[in-house]
Amino acid sequence: MTYNRFAYLYDELMNDVPYDKWLHFVNDVFQKYEINQPTILDIGCGTGTLPILLAKQNYTISGVDLSEEMLSVAMAKAEQERVQIPFYQQNMMELEGFNQLDCITIFCDSLNYLHSEDQVLRTFEKVHESLKDQGIFLFDVHSPYKIEEIFGEETFFIDDEELSLVWSCTQGEQPLSVEHDLVFFMKEENRDSYERFEEYHIQRTFPIETYRALLNQAGFEVKEMIGDFDQTVEETTERIFFIATKK
Repeated sequence: MTYNRFAYLYDELMNDVPYDKWLHFVNDVFQKYEINQPTILDIGCGTGTLPILLAKQNYTISGVDLSEEMLSVAMAKAEQERVQIPFYQQNMMELEGFNQLDCITIFCDSLNYLHSEDQVLRTFEKVHESLKDQGIFLFDVHSPYKIEEIFGEETFFIDDEELSLVWSCTQGEQPLSVEHDLVFFMKEENRDSYERFEEYHIQRTFPIETYRALLNQAGFEVKEMIGDFDQTVEETTERIFFIATKK
């Protein structure tokens, strides 16, 4: 999956995403587990919004993403914000070149772009290799409830003078998966016409018990699971956070 031109529109479309909640979540975990001055790797960093926020708090952080276009935007933003963040183009299942890190994060449902248990396990194993002993692994995923009940067979709309989006969701062929068809209409510069282009994405999640089993198989101990940033995980939780440590 490549974001292509979507990368350059991503921040505009995601301007209401609560990145401050991810920031507070990370800070709360570091405080609770007494992690001081950690070295962090953010996998699936996208256009770099969260790494930039963390860098501004004087954390040592790097970013990894599969999309070259996303990383180009991230590097430009980091330069504009005057923070030093190394960004690398890598597949999370083939992560290499990192070791003895204090913390690795995979946020904003990036892990849901993996479509099989084997892919998830391979990623967990690569994360394990890159962490120091007792290093902490933080990630979030869509819940089964969100995949089946919130996305379901729904269509969402964003209508703006410069950019409009028709986002259609359909149940995927695999269990607990969703297919996203995105059609964009972007106003052409100095013209009254709009350019149309499309993106197609598939996301899949797994039951909590599957993630726990794969983490254990990869050599992690699950410390906590949290729902929707700061709640108890319940049947209607939409986003599930995992806190795990390297055994």
